[in-house]
Amino acid sequence: MATWFLGKIRFTKEIDAGKFQTVTEAYLLDAVSFTDAEARLYDLLGDNAPDFRVTSLSPMKVQEVFHVEGSELKWFKVKILITTFDEKAKKEKKSSASFLINADSIKQAYDRVEDALGRVEDYEITDVSLTPILEVVPYDVDNQKMDQLRPLSEAVAAFENDSNVPANDSPEQPFERVEQAAE
Repeated sequence: MATWFLGKIRFTKEIDAGKFQTVTEAYLLDAVSFTDAEARLYDLLGDNAPDFRVTSLSPMKVQEVFHVEGSELKWFKVKILITTFDEKAKKEKKSSASFLINADSIKQAYDRVEDALGRVEDYEITDVSLTPILEVVPYDVDNQKMDQLRPLSEAVAAFENDSNVPANDSPEQPFERVEQAAE
C-alpha cells in the first residue's frame, strides 16, 4: 500500500504588472518517508518556482488514487462506507475508506468511483469533496537517480586503491575512519 504525503508550498508570484500575490499550492506525493516526500517536492517544483518554501507536509490516508487520462486537474476525495458481515460475531461490520479521483465535477467523480468499485462489495458513498490538490505524483522507480549508485564491492575496491587513504588490512572492517587534526 502506498504512503501518500500532502505537501503544501508557498511562494510569491506576479499577477499583474508590478502586483505580487502570495500563493499556496498543494501536491500529493507517494513517498517512503517525510524526507523523501520533501526531496521529491523540491525536485518537482525547483525549476518552476525557485523561491518557494514547504509550509506543510503530512501523511494523507488514501486507500486508492484513480487517475483518468484527459480529465480536468480537479481532484476529489471520495469517502465510502463498506459493510461486511462477520461470520464469527454474526454482525455487520462497517469500515470507511477514502479514494482520490480526478474529474470535472462532483457528479463525475461519484460516477467514476462507482464504476471503479462495481458490485464487488456492499458499499455506500458518503462524501465527495473537492480538494486543493493540484497534482498527484506517484512513485516512479524508473525516475530514480540510479546512475549514482554502484555495487558495494566496487566502492570498497576504489576505496582500497585510493593512495590518499591509509591501508586497512582488517577484513571485518573494510573502511578505516580518518581523523583530521585540528589546526
